[in-house]
Amino acid sequence: MQIISALKTSAALIFLLYASFSDYKTREVSNKVWIVFAPLALVLTMVELILYEDATSMLFYGLSFGLVAAFAFILFYSGGFGGADAKALMCLALALPFYPEGLTPLSGTISPISEKFFPITVFSNSVLLAAATAIYMFLRNIIWRVKTGRKLFEENQESESFGRKVLVLITGYKIPIGKLKEKWHLYPLENIDETQNGLKRKLLLVPKDEGRDAIVDRLSKAVETKKIQDMVWATPGLPMLIFITAGLIIALLFGDVVWIFVRFLLG
Repeated sequence: MQIISALKTSAALIFLLYASFSDYKTREVSNKVWIVFAPLALVLTMVELILYEDATSMLFYGLSFGLVAAFAFILFYSGGFGGADAKALMCLALALPFYPEGLTPLSGTISPISEKFFPITVFSNSVLLAAATAIYMFLRNIIWRVKTGRKLFEENQESESFGRKVLVLITGYKIPIGKLKEKWHLYPLENIDETQNGLKRKLLLVPKDEGRDAIVDRLSKAVETKKIQDMVWATPGLPMLIFITAGLIIALLFGDVVWIFVRFLLG
């Protein structure tokens, strides 16, 4: 049984690491990854359940996958997940519905959620990692403001809503336009419009591949003509898939971070 569990865990790590690398480099993940991963995960898990488990485990398998799949669909259609993120989570539910047999996290404890709904633990770990990057971004921006003495939001940006400003502060930082042009993986978090009343500079909440170059060109021309200063908002736009993969690694090594934190608080 432990051999099959090791195969499933290895397969999950290999496919997710490859998908994360592809997503980071090209912002795309081929469907071939999931077409191969999903049936392989299903076959290995079914063999494991049929040979070594009982009907109750089979029931929990179906329940675990159904719950995770529904959760992934909701996040996808609400805009919280990309297609690759949802597929990765569902494939993970096929491969590792329960905490892998034969492994014990360094925390020494497998949480009740990990025991029966392991992908939920992976997701919660990934959300915590994403939140940690938000704290880093915010502190980086505050330090930049103190060191340079310059405004974080300029011109029309000052009239943007408080919520929009906060989202930009925790997802991006200010960089020279030249760096934004050179680094293809950086996405502008602001745009400009030429109106009859002059230049309107606005913040963007969601960076998109479509139109990136056009936005960068507009910002670049505005800098060259001295209409705006040479510091613009941008984000590395790390794909959630990277956090999911990191969440899996942390879950395997350390366990359920939320559960560990709760147990610590409760003593």
